Amino acid sequence: MLLLLDIDGVMTPANSWRSPEILADGFIEFNSKAIKALNKVLANTEIEIVLTTSHKFKYNLNEWINIFKTRNINLNKISRLPDNIGNLDRNYEILNWFNSKTIQDNFIILDDDKSLNALPAFLKARLIQTSASVGFTNDLADEMLALIQKENHEFA
Repeated sequence: MLLLLDIDGVMTPANSWRSPEILADGFIEFNSKAIKALNKVLANTEIEIVLTTSHKFKYNLNEWINIFKTRNINLNKISRLPDNIGNLDRNYEILNWFNSKTIQDNFIILDDDKSLNALPAFLKARLIQTSASVGFTNDLADEMLALIQKENHEFA
């Protein structure tokens, strides 16, 4: 299962009144509730993270693994969407990724970007959308696990 993961508004709430803390690795601290929620999902299914965040090319993939590890999230494999050189909205960026793949199932999108509401229905059905000011929560983790279970059942 692939998890297309945004960071801002998902792993770190996007609150304009508060600057996020920057850790020693130079990247923002993740919210403890979001860490717990993501670890809950990771403990219950095999997932490869595919970064969709605008920060995705700020670090190489090994550095990303270490960023997650420093924040108590252990990943074995991580990848990212291609560089968004056209500055496309996230919905077009994900749609382009989807159209370029030969395996077009078994993924979930975790993002706060409201432009994703314009995705075609078959892709939007794979979207877990966070509130940007709250981020990823335990309730959304449960929703994601239910979606993963449904996906696995359909393709079994």
